[in-house]
Amino acid sequence: MRVAEGGVEIEAPEQPEAGAGDAVFFNPVQELNRDLTVAVLRAYREREDRATSYLDATAATGIRGVRAAADGWDVTCCDVDPDAVALCEGNLERNSLEGSVVQRDVNALLHEDVFDVVDLDPFGTPIPFADAAIQGTRDLLCVTATDTAPLCGAHFMPGVRRYSTVPRNTEYHAEMGVRVLLSALVRTAARYDVALRPLCTHATKHYVRTYLELERSASAANDAIEELGYVHHCEHCLYRESQSGLIADPPDWCPQCDEGIQTAGPIWLGETAEADFLARVADHVDEEFGTAETARDLLATLGDELAVPTHYDQHRLCKRWGRSAGPMDAFLDALRAADYPASRTHYGGTTFKTTADVSAIRTATAPE
Repeated sequence: MRVAEGGVEIEAPEQPEAGAGDAVFFNPVQELNRDLTVAVLRAYREREDRATSYLDATAATGIRGVRAAADGWDVTCCDVDPDAVALCEGNLERNSLEGSVVQRDVNALLHEDVFDVVDLDPFGTPIPFADAAIQGTRDLLCVTATDTAPLCGAHFMPGVRRYSTVPRNTEYHAEMGVRVLLSALVRTAARYDVALRPLCTHATKHYVRTYLELERSASAANDAIEELGYVHHCEHCLYRESQSGLIADPPDWCPQCDEGIQTAGPIWLGETAEADFLARVADHVDEEFGTAETARDLLATLGDELAVPTHYDQHRLCKRWGRSAGPMDAFLDALRAADYPASRTHYGGTTFKTTADVSAIRTATAPE
């Protein structure tokens, strides 16, 4: 089938049936992901003008590489599948674009060559490619993870095995997935004296996407490790607290209701984006993008989002408290009036972040 996206046209296979095996896959739902990638690449080129080379590391149809080449990047598409390689070559030629296409295990390629920007968008977890990608990236590492059930703890043991952490399936499961992924990537990079700095991160439509700037410095890697820690969570009353450090020291019982506590970690506790960079990305979202309005709204929400490692759901809280949920804006205004910072999140229309604990939220937002 022919697909027109972002000013290019590619040939893509029909979506395979479930269980079709290793067929080359094109996911139309990821258009927002790809539109944002182009905008991020444009903003990053302004930030680091020496960045010119881009690797589409698990290329499939090559749609990412084709769009990057159309935007002026020196593109290499890599895939082990000969059908994918043929599609990549044909799609570059179809758009009269220059680019290299290699049939190779991308881990081997990244151990031999270095690219300014490396884009990992595999099916499932990116962790099997993380070590090689960190060593083969000079400036910016772009990563997608689609295995959200292990990331957020819904599939607990796969999450433990893949990400070397304890994930927990909480009501802030998307936030958990983001921070489990960042923790695993930061710890992987630190082994090579590399620090990763998140410039933009979002969890959308069953995937997590992050853009990470690299700094090759042991002291910077130490600083990144200090952003790791734990979240202690009470499933009974929804109380939670975070704790920095690599050694967990959870409370024996919930300080608000005396029920048991679950601990997740080590997870990333630091910021997941840079607000100034997000604003520059928004400036590079073109009207020709199929998801332009959605992308701008997402970037604006991300820019305003508080850098706290969990979020709440207003409807879930109000149901628990036996009261109806009023307008979100009024709810958040009540928190701010009580001197608690509060923001919407990009995870849903009723989710929010605040520095207030669950007891303070209940008091501050109680109907008069």
